[in-house]
Amino acid sequence: MKQVVVSGIGVITSLGSGVDEFWDGLKSGRSGITKVTRFDSSDIPSKVASEVCNFDPNDFMDTKEARRNDRYAQLALAATHFALIDAGLSRDDLIPQRTGVLVGSGIGGMETIEKQMTTLIERGPRRVSPFMIPSLIANIAGGIIAIDLGATGPNFACVSACASGSHAIGEAFEMIRRGVADIIFAGGSEAAVTRIGFAGFSSMKAMSTKFNDDPSRASRPFERNRDGFVMGEGSGVLVLETKENAERRGARIYAEIIGYSASCDAYHVTTPDVQSMSLTRCMNLALEQASVSKEKIDYVNAHGTSTPYNDRSETIALKNVFGQHSQTGLMVSSTKSMTGHLLGAAGAIEAAAVCKAIDENVVPPTINYEEPDPDCDLDYIPNESRDAKVNIAMSNNSGFGGHNASLVFRKL
Repeated sequence: MKQVVVSGIGVITSLGSGVDEFWDGLKSGRSGITKVTRFDSSDIPSKVASEVCNFDPNDFMDTKEARRNDRYAQLALAATHFALIDAGLSRDDLIPQRTGVLVGSGIGGMETIEKQMTTLIERGPRRVSPFMIPSLIANIAGGIIAIDLGATGPNFACVSACASGSHAIGEAFEMIRRGVADIIFAGGSEAAVTRIGFAGFSSMKAMSTKFNDDPSRASRPFERNRDGFVMGEGSGVLVLETKENAERRGARIYAEIIGYSASCDAYHVTTPDVQSMSLTRCMNLALEQASVSKEKIDYVNAHGTSTPYNDRSETIALKNVFGQHSQTGLMVSSTKSMTGHLLGAAGAIEAAAVCKAIDENVVPPTINYEEPDPDCDLDYIPNESRDAKVNIAMSNNSGFGGHNASLVFRKL
C-alpha cells in the first residue's frame, strides 16, 4: 500500500479565500458569521449565516460557464484553483489518467432549484433553463473540475449529508493507497444559504435563533446556551497524492493521512444515536487502520455543530474511545464556532484545519465558549488558539441519515 499525503489546500469560506486567510481567521478566533444578506430573511426565524463575500466566479471561469453552473460548483472550482496553486502544481504537471477528482456535496445546487422552481411557477415550463439539471446535480462540481484540469482518472461525488467532504477525502485516500491514481483533488462544496434552505432547516428547529442580533455569538459548540447550528457556505479541496510523487517533485507536505473509517448509526434520520455507539466504532476503526494508540492522538477537530443533541453525543463518543486520555491529554475544538456549518463542505475545510494545526503546531479554538455544559466536559480549547505540539490528529463528521466519517492525519 502506498503512503498518502496532503500537499495542497484550497478553501473558500466566510473567513477568506485561500488557506492563509482561512487559517489566520481560525487562529485569531474570528467569526465569519453575520446577518443574512443573500436573501430577505424577515419571515424566517433564523437570520444569521456564514456567507462567502466578494466572490466573483468570473475570476475562475468564463462568464458563460459561470451562468450555467450553480454557486456550489463555482465555489468548488475556485477552491480547486487555490489548491492547485498551493500544491505548486500546474495543469501540465498532471498525468490525466492518473489524476482524479472526488468532490462531494450534501445538497448540490439548491439555489438553482429555488430559482428554476420560481421560474416554473411564475413563467411556465418552457422558461425553465435547459441547464437546470446539470447545474443542480451533486456530482457536477467534480465534472467541471475534471474538465478544467483535464483529469480523466476516477471521478464521482460522495453524498452523505454533512459527512460528504470527509467521505470524499477518505475514499480518495483509499484509492491512492491501492494505486488507482497518483493525485486526487478531494473535498466538498456547499451553497445552501437560500430562502428554501433556511426555511427547511428552520422548520426542523435545527438552526440558531437566540443570537439574531449578535451573529458572531450564534455558533457556540459544546457551550451550555447553544441553540442550533449556523448555516455556512463555501468549499474545501485538498490535493492528495502518493508520498513518493510529492517527494519526487519537491512538494511541501502538510500531513500524511493514515486512517479512515465510515459507519452508520442506523438509528434515526436526523437525531444521533444517544449512546454514540456507531461514531465510537467509526473512530476506533480509523485508529485501528492508522496503527496508533489512542494516547498518541493530540487533537480532534470535532463535528461540533452547536446543536444540543450532536455536541452531547459526540462528547460521549470521544469519552468512549479515548477513556482517561479524553480528560487528561486530548485537545478538542470545533471550528464551526467560526465558520458555521458548511454541511457537505464541512469535513473538507475541517480536514484543512487539522492539516494546518499539524503543520504549525497550533490548535484553533472553540469560540463563544462562555458557560460550560455539564454534559460536555472535555478540553474544547475555549476562545483562544493554543500553541501545542500536534503530531497526530483526527477529524470527525456526521450527517443526516446517521452517516459518520473519521480521518486520522500524522506529521511527517
